[in-house]
Amino acid sequence: MLTDHEAARLVEKLGLERKVRLLTGADTWRTGAETALGLRAMTLSDGPAGVRGTTWDERLTSLLLPSPTALAALWDEALVGEVGAVLAAQARRKGVDVVLAPTLNLHRSPLGGRHFECFSEDPWLAGRVGAALVRGVQGGGVAATAKHFVANDAETDRLTVDVRVGERALREVYLAPFEAAVEAGVWVVMSAYNRVGGVAMAASGLLREPLKAEWGFDGVVVSDWGAAREPLEGAAAGLDLVMPGPDGPWGEALAAAVREGRVPESAVDEKVTRLLRLASRVGALEDSGPSAPLPPPAGARAVARRVAASSAVLLRNDGTLPLRPRELRTVAVIGPHAVRPRVQGGGSAEVFPERVVSPLDGLRAALPGVRVVAVPGPGVSAEPVPLDPPLACLPGTDEPGVRLRMLDAAGGELYEEDRLSGRILEPRLVTGAHTVEVAARLVPGEAGVWTFGVAGWSRMSLSVDGRVVVDGVFPRNTDDPTAVHVKPPLRTGCVRLAAGRPVEVVARRELGGDDGRAVLLCAAPPAG
Repeated sequence: MLTDHEAARLVEKLGLERKVRLLTGADTWRTGAETALGLRAMTLSDGPAGVRGTTWDERLTSLLLPSPTALAALWDEALVGEVGAVLAAQARRKGVDVVLAPTLNLHRSPLGGRHFECFSEDPWLAGRVGAALVRGVQGGGVAATAKHFVANDAETDRLTVDVRVGERALREVYLAPFEAAVEAGVWVVMSAYNRVGGVAMAASGLLREPLKAEWGFDGVVVSDWGAAREPLEGAAAGLDLVMPGPDGPWGEALAAAVREGRVPESAVDEKVTRLLRLASRVGALEDSGPSAPLPPPAGARAVARRVAASSAVLLRNDGTLPLRPRELRTVAVIGPHAVRPRVQGGGSAEVFPERVVSPLDGLRAALPGVRVVAVPGPGVSAEPVPLDPPLACLPGTDEPGVRLRMLDAAGGELYEEDRLSGRILEPRLVTGAHTVEVAARLVPGEAGVWTFGVAGWSRMSLSVDGRVVVDGVFPRNTDDPTAVHVKPPLRTGCVRLAAGRPVEVVARRELGGDDGRAVLLCAAPPAG
């Protein structure tokens, strides 16, 4: 690893502006490079249920791991360490240096909204499991990130909420898992969106004390994406790296503050030193290499399967289990998720698995010769989900998929490609693009009132066989990057369809300047 003396010599090679430039991301997922130091860009990627990489594209698949809550249910640090090694291997194959996991916030309320990323309501258990995952990831030469520091335990008003908590509860409950991660040697800590005691976490003194001073954290503190919103926020405190970039609140404002004596240059030097230390650890600095060889690809799925099985708890068995195929004639799988299971929580943690095996298909494969039927359950209204194959076919064909087109202001086609999902988060931008269009052919399997939806911002429309069911201007009303870029609100309309009669579904969304690019074409069959 890079020594403090070596880091100081490297920092001396740079002028103020070049040092400051390194402290804001070069783009959404990469840090800046500096050829004078032999420093390449470092790539960061969301976790923790898998490593997505830098692109939201369903064609670039990732291994989907069981949720972190399942990892905590294992009570098995060795197996959690194996999951960390799998994450590291997946990251290395995608060119990722820093995995944004584990999430060490707590299950403090059933309404938390992001608990699928977290381990437990218990700080001791969350700390032990998180530390095991950190060791597993970093043993593969990839940085783990303890997030979101601190008290980011609910999603409601997460950009603005001010958490008021006493010193003892803060120490013994909320900070405890992060202290365990630091003791495990975590290389990155992410500051949260929220405030604690009136101060935004990106500028909080907690980043200095206890994180860096008392606990001895020697890695990089990175802001959550867009969490550093004010000029110089955190610059004189413990924040080291602002993401994303290249725009941000630091830049020239920070350089000017140093020249004017409002921020000591030593604070900038410390941040650059920490960044170089991280680069050395992940092999992004010249003459440094990852701390471990790339693990072999075999066994990742087996680890995921073992975790899924081991995390499940059978509360009661009246003799029905295990199922005995020779004695069975019919098995009913009840509930809407029998056919379309909810396999992950979504949001920034979402990845695109290569395939999903539903409970219905899994049981049919495991019970050959047995009649396995799916029953949606009484009065269940299905939530509209992205219009994906096999329900969606390319317009005018029976080939699975949806068609994406980029149109100019006059409606002329600039670009076309076929995709595998109605959930388009990053359509390819082309010069002159004004509107993104997603179209599919749907053959209803049952008659009744179908619900269709389109998600995004700005002007949008949705039509079914030429009948407009959504049309309007939907102005952006949030700065939350997840709501803007990943999960914008859904607008729906209903159409009565006949079974077996194909319909053409078309969604269009005008591209706003800072309103993200996502457009989602969704559908739901009649209620069961």
